[in-house]
This record gives sequence, C-alpha cells and structure tokens, in this order.
Amino acid sequence: MKTHGCRVKAARKYKATINSNHSWPVAPNRLNQNFEADRPDQKWVSDIIYIWTDEGWLYLAVVLDLYGRRVIGRSISERMTATLFGDALTMALWRRHLPKGVIVHSDRGSQYCSTAYQKLLSKHQLIGSMSKKGDCYDNTAMESGNHSLKVDAIHGERLTIRQVAKQHVFAYIEVYYNQKRLHSKLGYMPLKLLNLNLSLSELSVKLGQDHFPEVNLISIQSKIRDNPSFHYGSNVFFN
Repeated sequence: MKTHGCRVKAARKYKATINSNHSWPVAPNRLNQNFEADRPDQKWVSDIIYIWTDEGWLYLAVVLDLYGRRVIGRSISERMTATLFGDALTMALWRRHLPKGVIVHSDRGSQYCSTAYQKLLSKHQLIGSMSKKGDCYDNTAMESGNHSLKVDAIHGERLTIRQVAKQHVFAYIEVYYNQKRLHSKLGYMPLKLLNLNLSLSELSVKLGQDHFPEVNLISIQSKIRDNPSFHYGSNVFFN
C-alpha cells in the first residue's frame, strides 16, 4: 500500500452519544439481537450519526430496513430533536407505502422515547423496540451501517459548511450506499442487484415457472462487480 501511495481509512474511537437518563417509558427489546428478516418491512432499525463541519455539528437520523440493509428514511438537521427522528421515520413510511406491524428498533435515547415519536409509531401501527441500557450489541446492524457511512464518507473529509455536508451525505446514501456499495450481508452484492433478483423471482411465479433462468442474473452480477458504474435503465432496482 505504501508503495502505491495508499493508506488505510479507519474509524475513529467510539464516542457515546446516547442520552438514556430520562423518565420517558421504554419499549421492550422485541428484536433481541435477531437481525434476520425474510421479507421487506418486517424489521427496521434506527440511529443517529453526529457529523462535524467547520460551522458546527449536524445530526443525521437514519432508518434502515434489515431486509436488504437499505436506508429507507433519513433526516439531517443542526438540532437533535424528536422532530428530526420523526421526519426520518415519516420518510421511511411514505417510501414503503405506509406498512403496518413493522418492528422499529432504536436505542433508549430521549428523542425515541418522546411523546411525539411514540404517537407516530402508534398512529401507523408500528411496533416499538428498544435496546437494553448500555448494550450497543442490541443494535449491531445499524451500528454497522453507521460505521460504513463514517468511514466511507465522513472520516478524513473536511466538511467546511453544513450545506456541503448535507449534499455529501445525500450523495453517499442515495447514489452509492443504496445502489452500488457491495454488502457483505448480501454476499457482496449491491442492493440494486438484490432487488433485481427479487423481481426475477416474482416474474417467474407470475409466468408459472418453477424457476427463472439464472444465466442472466449471473451475467448481470459479474458486470456490476467488474464495473461499479454499470447502470441498467429500469426501475426494477427500486422498491
């Protein structure tokens, strides 16, 4: 790496950012460290990311669907309020056409326990779930996604103004992470390939076939891995 002028880009030391010292009611841990989902909109996880700029802090609230590890909700602001978390959840709800019965997991932060956020869960018949106090392993899947964003897009970058930081985060999530990034959980496939696979399976059912020929999928997978900028002009990649 030194010979080719490369250097490792690693995460910085962990910094605790959770305020769980409050008197709000806390939901039970319904997820219980089971991060597997066999269909979309079964389990969502959420968290907050702190982003430093020369103008001061930005706070990014994120909602991740455990099926496929897609970021489906996000909101960014200069203030960490219950509204910020509610806006991220609202985006997820509208993107997924208002599903009901989804387990929505978070830490015990006061914003997640607030009356406004809990009313939003109840209004849309979502099921709240919260980590045990001080146990970061209860939200490992979300922590992994946060780690990717911090290492890939934030650490080592000087974000001079908040507006530039917002654009930077948007491009990373919507253009790279949700479309092109290879995910170890998915066998190092990008999310858009997973969505294509689901669409082909659904198509085979509609056609009454036992299976859909795999050669096309293997060919597409190879092209994407060999050329990350490869695009397909079809909305089949999007939920």
